[in-house]
Amino acid sequence: MISVIIPVHNEAGRLEELIGGLRAETTAHEIIVVDGASQDGSADLARSLGATVLASGGGRGGQLAAGASQASGDVILFLHADTGFPQDGLALIEAKLADGKFGGGNFAIRFEGTRLFIRVLNRFYAWFRRYGLYYGDSAIFVRREILDAIGGIRPLALMEDYDLSRRLEKAGATVCIQEKPVFTSSRRFEGRSAIAIVWEWLYIHALYHLGVAPERLARIYDSSRETSMKQELR
Repeated sequence: MISVIIPVHNEAGRLEELIGGLRAETTAHEIIVVDGASQDGSADLARSLGATVLASGGGRGGQLAAGASQASGDVILFLHADTGFPQDGLALIEAKLADGKFGGGNFAIRFEGTRLFIRVLNRFYAWFRRYGLYYGDSAIFVRREILDAIGGIRPLALMEDYDLSRRLEKAGATVCIQEKPVFTSSRRFEGRSAIAIVWEWLYIHALYHLGVAPERLARIYDSSRETSMKQELR
């Protein structure tokens, strides 16, 4: 069985389509929505759609860790609420992991939008996946036994997905599902220049590898986005 962990914060507008699509899958699965103090009824909506609902603070890392701790599947899929998951995506995961060759992996990703930067970003993500680099918006999945062996999800304030993918890559072979990519929102890039986005990415990763605490990285990340958006509005 596949346990689908979905962290949410004010995502009521996206949950019906996402959970509805997952529930239509014939592959055995459970859906666990972990709510981070939403104010738009996300938790109640998810519950009404048949998902198990948990409450957790500590940002997305804390939510993922809480969901994984309650999951009963032998495969865990971490799925962002703003990611469009393909039809029969769970069946694809099951098929890729069937022979035991791979410990986990992710999906090829496409960002929504026609902006030049978004088209370049799609190509960039495909390029660095070849080197084992990927993030939570690409729907990371992992065998439960492997997740436990590498120490589980760390409840980090930021970079929890990068931290997971790096440890997963060190644990053995992974697979990127290319047949049906996931589509994810580009809303976090709206109103921001390409230079600001790239600089923030490089800066945060450099600080992470220098050992800066995730809590401080989260504050820098939030401050950087706020400043960039204010400049764009001038």
